[in-house]
Amino acid sequence: MSPFKIFFFTALLVAAFSFSAADFNTDVNVAWGNGRGKILNNGQLLTLSLDKSSGSGFQSKTEYLFGKIDMQIKLVPGNSAGTVTTFYLKSEGSTWDEIDFEFLGNMSGDPYTLHTNVYAQGKGDKEQQFYLWFDPTANFHTYSILWNPQRIILTVDDTPIREFKNHESIGVLFPKNKPMRMYASLWNADDWATRGGLVKTDWSKAPFMASYRNIKIDSKPNSNWYTQEMDSTSQARLRWVQKNYMIYNYCTDHKRFPQGAPKECTTSS
Repeated sequence: MSPFKIFFFTALLVAAFSFSAADFNTDVNVAWGNGRGKILNNGQLLTLSLDKSSGSGFQSKTEYLFGKIDMQIKLVPGNSAGTVTTFYLKSEGSTWDEIDFEFLGNMSGDPYTLHTNVYAQGKGDKEQQFYLWFDPTANFHTYSILWNPQRIILTVDDTPIREFKNHESIGVLFPKNKPMRMYASLWNADDWATRGGLVKTDWSKAPFMASYRNIKIDSKPNSNWYTQEMDSTSQARLRWVQKNYMIYNYCTDHKRFPQGAPKECTTSS
């Protein structure tokens, strides 16, 4: 066998091992749902379901102070109005820190709303919302949270959709002192999730199901993510997403902030 073929075969083995290394049995506990959350395929797949009695959720066994977490998710198909599928980090206590992906369901044929937020010391109000440029119910897509001491970067299939920088120097709170646990859930929020609560959950379509796979958690501070910044290519992709797919930005909500945008919205650094 030629050296190239040996290298190629070895690379395939490494890729296969890396693909199978993610294991929900090792990394998470199904936290609630009375059997509605199921770990399947030897730990390679986790499904959450929602019916009129209850939703379901899981959480990481470990807390992390900074890290990069990837999760592949396939959202509830069809009429998902009233449902919310989540993937987020959160610390304990009344002054908690939190970094959110929340997928707000909608009527069949209408797009999901991806709702993001950042909390520090119990204070949030930093919402940005997006449509996606694909059908998130047809296949699995990768949603990632990168959280280091300088910034938070949220990505979808390696395309950045949001960056929240550490602006403590100008008095903006940033989550950096409290370890956070990873959570995911599927639950009913038809009092607000779809068109402000105007569209209710159609329970005749229950049970609703969301699927998760290929969880990857890297919390080693000697990894690249710990000092990662956005290069020019990533910044261009971020601008593309925000120009074409952002549907709400707290920074430009003048009715909500009549005295002017929050400080982190007006700094260029």
